Amino acid sequence: MLVPKYIYLTKGKGEHKEKLASFEAALRDAGIAAQNIVEVSSIYPPHAQLVSRPKGEKLLVPGQILFCVLARNQTNEPHRLISSSIGLAMPADHSVHGYLSEHKGFGENATQSGDYAEDLAAEMLASTLGIDFNVDQSWDEKKQAFLMSGKIIKTSNITQTGVGPKDGKWLTTVAAAVMITQWVAPPAIK
Repeated sequence: MLVPKYIYLTKGKGEHKEKLASFEAALRDAGIAAQNIVEVSSIYPPHAQLVSRPKGEKLLVPGQILFCVLARNQTNEPHRLISSSIGLAMPADHSVHGYLSEHKGFGENATQSGDYAEDLAAEMLASTLGIDFNVDQSWDEKKQAFLMSGKIIKTSNITQTGVGPKDGKWLTTVAAAVMITQWVAPPAIK
């Protein structure tokens, strides 16, 4: 089994006359352009360690298969505000999985987009852990309730925003939770 041992958050943006090249530039800015990215769903694995981007980047090798939760947004509309966000919610009990969420926004600043993604990840974790909360409360109110429950130890987000260039070039924003895996032998079948 491949199990993520380390996870780090990163972001970037890129601009180019070609849509695909702007995505490549955003991946370069995020530091993950030299890897073969495989997008995965939103589970933060039990016992995975959250590390800084510089520490995580030291573990990368060009050409490697790299699992990521990836948020990506693109526009060639002049003056259009876009964002890409990853939300994170980690349980206090490290033997339990947490959640990551991805969000792409239009017309949302970094705080709005990041709060949305963080709220989404926290709600998924809270419902899994059986924490009672009101979905209609503001993110600040829910965050306070989640942290006070003692079952959720950390929530955060990483967000990249950008404004469509006035010359009609493509702009891409990305945010990613990068998973550094290790091989773990599966449990024995009895």
